[in-house]
Amino acid sequence: MAKLVGLDKVARIFQILKSNGGIRASLYKLYRFDDLKLGTHVGTDKYGNKYFENNMYFVGRNRWVEYAPAVGTDYDGSMVPAEWFGWLHYKTDETPIQKPPVRYAWQRDHEANPSGTADAYYPYSTTRPKVEAWVPPKK
Repeated sequence: MAKLVGLDKVARIFQILKSNGGIRASLYKLYRFDDLKLGTHVGTDKYGNKYFENNMYFVGRNRWVEYAPAVGTDYDGSMVPAEWFGWLHYKTDETPIQKPPVRYAWQRDHEANPSGTADAYYPYSTTRPKVEAWVPPKK
């Protein structure tokens, strides 16, 4: 009967609010991620990103990452390390915690894409410009 009236949806909303830390924390998560989800915490990487899974959602939407609070709303997909990227995109069902990846001496540590930041690479040109800027005459 409660399902017919829609009370199960109201109970689910309260369950999601409770699992996200209450109304204030849920509003903050909604502001940061534009989404409120309920799921089991699968693991955390060394950068502070938290990974979740809930198989009640559709495949493709049932695994997600909540980026570290230090980045605020300025997060980007390149902040996910390769080992967790494979789990998020269903290349493997085992998390890097269950099956740690093999680390070789030649591998570098993960770095996020610095495009659009002060650390971005800007090439310089060694050729003269083909068009010279117009300089207004001095009076």
